[in-house]
Amino acid sequence: MKETATIILNRNLPQITDALYENLERNNAKDTDIYVVESGSSKENLSRYCSFWASWEESLDNGLRYPRGFNFALTKLWEEGKFDQYEYFFLICNDSIFENKPIIGKFAEIMKKHTRLGILSPCSKRWGERKLFKDEDIKYFWHINHISWFVRRELIDAVRELEEPTYMNFLYDGQNFRGYECDVELIAKGYANDWAAGITTEVEVEENEEILKTEYTRMKTDEYHINRQKLVEEGRRWLRRKYGFNSRWTMQMYAKFFYDKFFEYYPELEKFKI
Repeated sequence: MKETATIILNRNLPQITDALYENLERNNAKDTDIYVVESGSSKENLSRYCSFWASWEESLDNGLRYPRGFNFALTKLWEEGKFDQYEYFFLICNDSIFENKPIIGKFAEIMKKHTRLGILSPCSKRWGERKLFKDEDIKYFWHINHISWFVRRELIDAVRELEEPTYMNFLYDGQNFRGYECDVELIAKGYANDWAAGITTEVEVEENEEILKTEYTRMKTDEYHINRQKLVEEGRRWLRRKYGFNSRWTMQMYAKFFYDKFFEYYPELEKFKI
């Protein structure tokens, strides 16, 4: 058993997912076990590396999306007795693009150096956050694009469902179907439990933004602009129902409150604050 479990989320795009798997396997085999979770893929569109298949009717019709998809994989690992054997989980959407070189060992190395870091994200050359780094290679943030997150198991243990874990609640709130602000919600929970979230420039990622725009039919989802509209409309209803917040901005300020408090408790980490 390796120190890290990498989980790739796929829905009906086996060629894209297989290429990502093979890149990670080729460069990181000694550092990670790799699992592919099929988030409602049809049988003919399963990855050749399929580990877990959400094959019930609702999943096949609507997919699991980000929150339910990763919950499903983590729940399966927990049911198989493998969850506690890993120190880290690398959660990846299959539209992530990495360089053809080792990255998992680098993530683990950074995590061991930054012992209060619960979430670590690679940085894109196109992200505006990159301008905040100056001469440093890591900064702590309260909002991070969640296409690929390296997560410490201790953070997951601090916030996950303990009594009846399922694909609806293991880590993310499955009621938030399309994952509106689910990244900010988890980051806020992390800081509330003394775990920071950071971005590093030592590992780079790019997002294939054309996938949703060109492959939505194969993915059995809506066109990009329709999906975006539903994400916001459904997400804002979820946000109001759960938190009483009426704007995305309020949710981010909620996360930033815990972010600022974190550095009051850990002033020695102030240099990593943006």
